[in-house]
Amino acid sequence: HGICLKQPLYLLASRLLIFESTSFVSTSFMPTLFNNRVLKWFDQHGRHDLPWQIEPSPYRVWVSEIMLQQTQVNTVIPYYQRFMQRFPTVEALAEAETDQVLHLWTGLGYYARARNLHKTAQLIANRYKGEFPHSVEQLKQLPGIGQSTAGAIAALSMHIKAPILDGNVKRVLTRFHAIEGWPEQSKVKSQLWILAEALLPKHDIAKYTQAMMDLGATVCTRSKPLCSDCPLHRDCEAFKQDLIASIPGKKASKTLPVKSVTLLILQNEAGEILLEKRPPSGIWGSLWSLPEGLPASSNETEAPGSSHLPVRVKGAKPVELDKIRHTFSHFHLDITPMHLGFASNSNAVMDSQSWLWYPLDHSLEVGLAAPVKKLLSQLANGSVTKAG
Repeated sequence: HGICLKQPLYLLASRLLIFESTSFVSTSFMPTLFNNRVLKWFDQHGRHDLPWQIEPSPYRVWVSEIMLQQTQVNTVIPYYQRFMQRFPTVEALAEAETDQVLHLWTGLGYYARARNLHKTAQLIANRYKGEFPHSVEQLKQLPGIGQSTAGAIAALSMHIKAPILDGNVKRVLTRFHAIEGWPEQSKVKSQLWILAEALLPKHDIAKYTQAMMDLGATVCTRSKPLCSDCPLHRDCEAFKQDLIASIPGKKASKTLPVKSVTLLILQNEAGEILLEKRPPSGIWGSLWSLPEGLPASSNETEAPGSSHLPVRVKGAKPVELDKIRHTFSHFHLDITPMHLGFASNSNAVMDSQSWLWYPLDHSLEVGLAAPVKKLLSQLANGSVTKAG
């Protein structure tokens, strides 16, 4: 079945047990036939002009792989192009300020990716003299790089024979072998890793790796897959058993809890908005956001919770604006923006590391939480409305 017999006997036995639990043994479909069909399909139908495929250095591939975690290709492309224009080398990224990195990441979400990207760039530049480690195991030791990302960097930019297991590849493998269950379950995931490695070709590892990602992204899609266009469909167990709709299995759904927060809007004489830098951990870590407050009652002239602001508010009554809902992976956040009015001593934040006055033309390069950036844009064009 294409398993190297030089491997330890216990590892060979464990792999055979995995194969016995799948359709792999029950068909005559061999790994060489599998990857040959995938490679032939890629030559004709794969994506060959993605920005990170141009001069695929370890740095360029690494940045693309981090951006593509949890994010679609079409969304990533303009971010990637701006990022590469600003930081063309790992040394340039390592020397950048954190705010500059987060500024270019604003809107991509999952900001821990950007913070880890910056940390890793500094490690590569300083510890590894600007050269990426040439092994999957060493790559995995770097911040933000897991097994699949390490495999992608190694395969796509170094032509090292290494498997990957992103969401697209999981979908192809689970359907082809009719593996039921949620792919993130440890038992299912272990099974998929063994299959992913066993199916690797002897040659063209970079092309095969991109081909598997492309096949899952463009043909073997989550909904309405184009099975008739798939080079594997005649031997796909899920297709033959009419299980495409139920494989891969989904994570058990649950109702997301709802949290609420009031964000305070305070302007200075120039119309700039007061922002506060959030702590490194937690939601919107190290990003700039509107300061948090508590809902104001109808009898108050100052919003509760605004006393921690570094400036005092001129005597206007707070005005509550339309609510915004922002959804994270684990909860919904209902945001109530509250316009406090204008500051009476705006110079008080000039030398602060935690506060700044942000111009509404977005000309200041800092990382902003996505709903905050959206709200500031609405303030700039006058489209914010009062609640109620």
